[in-house]
Amino acid sequence: MDVTNVKYKNQGIHVIANIFTIENNEINVLLIKRKKEPFKGKWILAGGAIYNDETIDDGLKREIYEKTGLKDIYYEQFGVFSNPNRSPLMRMIAITYVALIDNRKVKILKETSHTENAEWFSINDIPKLGYDHEEILAKGLEYMKKIILKSNIVKVLLPDQFTMPQLQKIYEMLLDQTFDRRNFRKKILNLGLLDEVYDGGIKKVGKPAKYYCFKEDIIEKNIL
Repeated sequence: MDVTNVKYKNQGIHVIANIFTIENNEINVLLIKRKKEPFKGKWILAGGAIYNDETIDDGLKREIYEKTGLKDIYYEQFGVFSNPNRSPLMRMIAITYVALIDNRKVKILKETSHTENAEWFSINDIPKLGYDHEEILAKGLEYMKKIILKSNIVKVLLPDQFTMPQLQKIYEMLLDQTFDRRNFRKKILNLGLLDEVYDGGIKKVGKPAKYYCFKEDIIEKNIL
């Protein structure tokens, strides 16, 4: 490598997160509105440029916290976007991630030094996005649907104790498909990921509902 070669100069790294949740029975994604150029006033996915003295993961955590207030979130990296012209300022390679959170349990910063606003948008009603974030969002949505079939990440959207219909509804909303109730229950229970919690600690008249909880933290395992 010849460090004096001008073609090595003026390059940077973006870390971009597709942060998804469920709201009003739809998949929603968190968008932030830029306060500065380029793309001033445009909505984009959460993220930004990393510093040259931090790792990609540390840069992602910092950017997400600075621009949304979110921290301690489980992320998965899913892609790289390297079009030389994706940023008008300089060559910026984007390392992209997906996250799934329960937005009822978190508070989002509405304005920061770099953002004018932050809002949850239904994936069926996305405004025009800056950079190449429409492409990143489309790919991120595809990847999110894959990982919920291979891990128990949906636990972040559920209470500590939940019913089987609640769990099935989450999967159906995220995958946009309907499952047979008996087959779904059989497949989930055969994985050994759940413990039964009698009555969920709630006394009811008549036959009590069966409640469950996840045994593990987020793990990778073929779910459906």
